[in-house]
Amino acid sequence: MTLDQITLFTIFALMMVLMFWGRWRHDLVAFGALMLSVLIGLVPADQAFSGFGNPATMVVALVLIATAGLTRSGAVSRLTRVLAHDGRSLTGHILLFGGVGGLLSGFMNNIAALAVLMPVDLQAARKAGRAAGLTLMPLAFATILGGMLTLIGTPPNLIVSGVRAEVLGEPYQMFDFLPVGAAVGAAGIAFVALIGWRLIPVRRQPDSVSGEQRRRYLARLVVTKASALDGENLAQARDAALKAGLRLIGVMRHGHPLETKPAEQALEQGDVLMLRADPATLDEYRSTEKLAFPDGRVEPRARKDAEGQSLIECLVPAGAGIIGQNAQSFGLVNRYDSVLIGMRRRGIALRESLPRQEIAAGDMLLMLVPESRANDVLAASGVLRLDGGSVPVQREGHMRAAIVLFAAALLATSLGWISMPIALGCVVVAYVLFGVLSINEIYRHVDWPVVVLLGSMIPLGVALDSSGGTALIAGLLAGATEGYPAWVALLLLMAATMFLSDVLNNNATTIIAAPVSIRLAQQLEVQPDAFLMGVAVSAACAFLTPIGHQNNTLILGPGDYRFGDYWRMGLPLEIIVLSVSIPMLLIVWPL
Repeated sequence: MTLDQITLFTIFALMMVLMFWGRWRHDLVAFGALMLSVLIGLVPADQAFSGFGNPATMVVALVLIATAGLTRSGAVSRLTRVLAHDGRSLTGHILLFGGVGGLLSGFMNNIAALAVLMPVDLQAARKAGRAAGLTLMPLAFATILGGMLTLIGTPPNLIVSGVRAEVLGEPYQMFDFLPVGAAVGAAGIAFVALIGWRLIPVRRQPDSVSGEQRRRYLARLVVTKASALDGENLAQARDAALKAGLRLIGVMRHGHPLETKPAEQALEQGDVLMLRADPATLDEYRSTEKLAFPDGRVEPRARKDAEGQSLIECLVPAGAGIIGQNAQSFGLVNRYDSVLIGMRRRGIALRESLPRQEIAAGDMLLMLVPESRANDVLAASGVLRLDGGSVPVQREGHMRAAIVLFAAALLATSLGWISMPIALGCVVVAYVLFGVLSINEIYRHVDWPVVVLLGSMIPLGVALDSSGGTALIAGLLAGATEGYPAWVALLLLMAATMFLSDVLNNNATTIIAAPVSIRLAQQLEVQPDAFLMGVAVSAACAFLTPIGHQNNTLILGPGDYRFGDYWRMGLPLEIIVLSVSIPMLLIVWPL
């Protein structure tokens, strides 16, 4: 080995140890390794930051923004109501979502399949009161497994098909991957649903992420003409609210409470519902039942949604400018186009008319504020925004635009008309133009530590390849398998490919391993298809680290995972993949 190869292997080994140790954040470790490699000359200075402009890095950032648009438009909430079920067990939930995700991954990019289902899974976890980390990793692994079903499901399949066309003169067809991919996918999804999720460490519960489940307010919503509650009686409305996680306290009509029996009184357009709920559940219920927020007047009417809004929880500190005033005298509606939705004092949700309620130090306020006016309201009132206490309001009027734009991007990439980064970039621009997301929201939805991690690792992987380090690994593998039965050579090839894919990009791993598989088959004087297919399977199945596959990277932040969490479920899953795929390869592609 050359000095450069020894140094790079040492840096990679040290970096993996530090990441699995977990004392320092993964993005800092990766960026530090990159800077060290630049200083000692292993990575050219002009290529040090090339990874931040790499399509893989951009795809991760753009996917997060694109899925945020689906969430903000209410599309995710609607899909959640179709897929999520209160009585379904965690195993049943993972089987359903993993099965749907696997099938989607077979006919679209598996990153896009995860992008569709990840926000739905997050919302289902919040509604069920469980940590999202229990289901996000199984979902990500299921979408990776599903990508092996067809030619277009995952990039390694396309690369292997191209190598076969160059060497043997004919590429693989669309469903040549299906027999082996379906067997591996079914076994893998069954494992993550029945056993795998139990191996995932959970460090925080949903209640500790934010206080929204503990902080409930008495808030008002207005029945609209389009509402599903229009014409229903109070008993039906109470049942619907309880099912959604709220409590219907009472109903006001023309400023007076309804006193008649629930079974005899039907709701009408303009009725005002008083509900006890946390902010997120309140907005989801409003979206589901097509209700409206009040306009902030003493006798509330439906508020018109002119732009993106957020529900913001605030604490009134001593000395705040709003102390001693009420929402009307402060001009919350007239000056700032904002509404006081709920109020808590000494841990009790206030029921009185909020526009006239005098505000005191220590109060907690729930305000509906246009995004463009949020900073003005906070600065003028002197209140403090609570950490994690901001809920973007869903905009159902933009649901169709969000779905059509996202679906068009998926179709264009699936048909090969345009690359995934460009398609998602166009979606983000269109989201802003159509009002699905504001320009400020775009940057808030990017997981910057993940971007730094990928941007730092890609130049290091290129340096390992250009120094001859990956070719050295391939040569050692070829020598180690000489003289052994064909299935042993196939096993070692796939195990080595899996390891490389866990450390490097799966595309680069496939490019390196596919030619090695051809040479191994030639040395053993057997047909190369089982070896080529083995490379496609093993390169796609990178489950040990968050950097092995972009789907693993996407869930790192939302699932509250650490670098060393992935191997707990990933290692037995990779063993299952090898155990199932090798016999299937020998049956479907005889040597």
